[in-house]
Amino acid sequence: MYDKILIPTDGSPTSELAITHGLELARAMSSNVTFLHVLENPLTTGYATPATLPYSAQFYQDLKASAAAVLEQAENKARSLGVSASSTLIENRDPAQAIADASEDHDLVVMGTHGRSGFNRWMFGSVAEGALRRANKPFLLIRDEGEEG
Repeated sequence: MYDKILIPTDGSPTSELAITHGLELARAMSSNVTFLHVLENPLTTGYATPATLPYSAQFYQDLKASAAAVLEQAENKARSLGVSASSTLIENRDPAQAIADASEDHDLVVMGTHGRSGFNRWMFGSVAEGALRRANKPFLLIRDEGEEG
């Protein structure tokens, strides 16, 4: 039923929980997994200020190295469970749109959601909700009940 599962990850505890659930499902269904990390450019997303501009290139490289480590850790976890997995790093894209686009090649998306509400939701948005609204594939959203909204 779900031969190819997409598991977006940002390295957060909620993403780790989604990886655990997604890999358990993949193992039970003999599915292939693709881990996805979307790296936004800090220069275009408002993270960089004039004072930090000289450090932006290094900051981006640090973010990229961190993303690679997150993906490698996820692949190692899959391998330890006997699940076939690969990973993809997408740069300079809106995360919600990149996830929705990647979902086209998969049967199911398993991802974490922070469950933000009120001001936090307005301020930070919801990548999970944005991807879900754009996609036409099933989503399994995992929320860490221990996180505050």
